[in-house]
Amino acid sequence: MPTEENIDRICQDLRNQLYESYYLNFISAISRSKLEDVASAALAANAVSQVTKVFDQYLNFITLEDDMFILCHQNKELISYHAINKADIQDTDMEAIMDTIVDSLFCFFVTLGAVPIIRCPRGNAAEMVAVKLDKKLRENLRDARNSLFTGDSMTAGQFSFQRPLFVLVDRNVDMATPLHHTWTYQALIHDVLDFHLNRVVMEEGVGAEPSPAGARPKKKSRKTYDLTAADKFWQKHKGSPFPEVAESVQEELDTYRAQEDEVKRLKSIMGLEGEDEGAISMLSDNTAKLTSAVSSLPELLEKKRLIDLHTNVATAVLDHIKSRKLDVYFEYEEKLMSKSTLDKSLLDIISDPDAGTPEDKMRLFLIYYITAQQAPSESDLEQYKKALLDAGCDLSPLNYIKQWKAFTKMAATPANYGNSGVKPMGLFSRVMNTGSQFVMEGVKNLVLKQHNLPVTRILDNLMEMKSHPETDDYRYFDPKMLRGSESLTFYLLLFQAIVFIVGGGNYIEYQNLVDYAKSKQAKKVVYGCSELFNAAQFIKQLSQLGQK
Repeated sequence: MPTEENIDRICQDLRNQLYESYYLNFISAISRSKLEDVASAALAANAVSQVTKVFDQYLNFITLEDDMFILCHQNKELISYHAINKADIQDTDMEAIMDTIVDSLFCFFVTLGAVPIIRCPRGNAAEMVAVKLDKKLRENLRDARNSLFTGDSMTAGQFSFQRPLFVLVDRNVDMATPLHHTWTYQALIHDVLDFHLNRVVMEEGVGAEPSPAGARPKKKSRKTYDLTAADKFWQKHKGSPFPEVAESVQEELDTYRAQEDEVKRLKSIMGLEGEDEGAISMLSDNTAKLTSAVSSLPELLEKKRLIDLHTNVATAVLDHIKSRKLDVYFEYEEKLMSKSTLDKSLLDIISDPDAGTPEDKMRLFLIYYITAQQAPSESDLEQYKKALLDAGCDLSPLNYIKQWKAFTKMAATPANYGNSGVKPMGLFSRVMNTGSQFVMEGVKNLVLKQHNLPVTRILDNLMEMKSHPETDDYRYFDPKMLRGSESLTFYLLLFQAIVFIVGGGNYIEYQNLVDYAKSKQAKKVVYGCSELFNAAQFIKQLSQLGQK
């Protein structure tokens, strides 16, 4: 990054004649003034000829999946939901936050090599980003000699039919989803484990035996697992409901054991002694099989590594589900969000000492408060607050959500979460067989019903050009048009869309968009966000806002 600190370091290295040659690659574009600082240092050190190349790489973002990216920022607190929404924010600070987000998004589109059609709501941070991004793209396109969108200039492809739709959405459009207890594998890992940049970090006890008297207790070892695109099991099941994942891990383990037993059997046959005719004929029949088995050994070992990885990760997730009754929370929240009939009272769950952590209870209550058509009466609210305090909850997040609901348009029209809900399939059966790695007893086998979350529904309205009160007043920007136009005069075939959440996103929304794209033929959707947080991190930000 071309920060003051990094530029000073480069200048110092030039003065010290540290390297024979210099290839300077900046993640985002270096400013003219900073480039002049580097040039002055090179000139003073008589090292101009050693500076071989200077590149602006436009890579100021992180790609977590083929269809997901987040902004790359050294201090993500500077562009967090808390930073954007704090009450005492200065205009200059807000401008700096928006510029940081726009610079990263500009890098993304330069790398993509496409000029988007931009849509955004009015009157929030998403609109500020859209206006600035449109201006930045427009200025770059106007400079024909230095345009970064070569081959995609004003003249060539002005009416291209393959341009992406870029939908900017403010986090305040849907505050319930980031707090929601989830049921899919990837989102669950992010919710309950330490999962950052596709790496899971877990603590494991070193042996179960007690330490000798007087000895120091053994330290827990930390294990890291990388969940990558090369992991076929992960690619296939990261969006699956957890019960399916547990069954699939067990099936993979059974298949591996069968293959391992076959190799052992063949080895045993090959080691038979004597001139027994039966043994000799078996040897000749099985030589080819053993050769095949030995050649597939590296593949078998890699399969074993992945099975062990997912067994450990899924077991850790299952421990959280069982100890915190996360299946109960997930099912209840789905009913709240879809306005379904509730089978037990909210107070019962909040008051149950065995049901979840104080944070789980606060998440549940906030979802109830956000999605309620009418806010609870003062007497009811006091009753809930007392139960939450008795359960050990911090009420700061509720203070902020009350302010948010009072000041946002959402108060009049709460987000519609569609026909969501879950279908209980009874308790687990197949994975409860003897010898299973996963003791799922008592956990509900819930199957997800396909439904569109608010962000997905907004995208669907815009991509399919549906008329809907939710999106009818969305602004329209086309950086390729010579003059800014608010009229919807385009009839492009929209096959590609990028959804970006200003204020932070989550794996629940990402998975919902992936499922939506699968249901639409030939449509590709990419999900991006200014930061990726789980519910605990989001609650912490709400708490900071509620304390002011």
